[in-house]
Amino acid sequence: MRDEPANKCDAATWSPLDSDGWYAARNATTALRDALVRAGLEKDFPYLRADLNAFGHGLVELGRVSPGTAERLAELLRLALASGFGQDSDGAEHAPATVEEPRGKDLTS
Repeated sequence: MRDEPANKCDAATWSPLDSDGWYAARNATTALRDALVRAGLEKDFPYLRADLNAFGHGLVELGRVSPGTAERLAELLRLALASGFGQDSDGAEHAPATVEEPRGKDLTS
């Protein structure tokens, strides 16, 4: 309408880059990707990606994996838990491994 402000955002102008959920999903996906590379599993998760649902909530898509990959991942998790991963010596839990990044398209300035 001619009386509405020209800069009003609607569903047609919304961008995932305007969403905190997108950055959280991307950062978590990157952290998981790096861990999978260190574990030699980078080729076993071909569907790994960051995504948003219809409500703008960030999601990490792991996708389908072979039974062998699932067993190897389960063993890595068991070893990490047995070695005390996730807790300090005083029993306090670790913070997430992802880092918050500023929002916006131009991250170079």
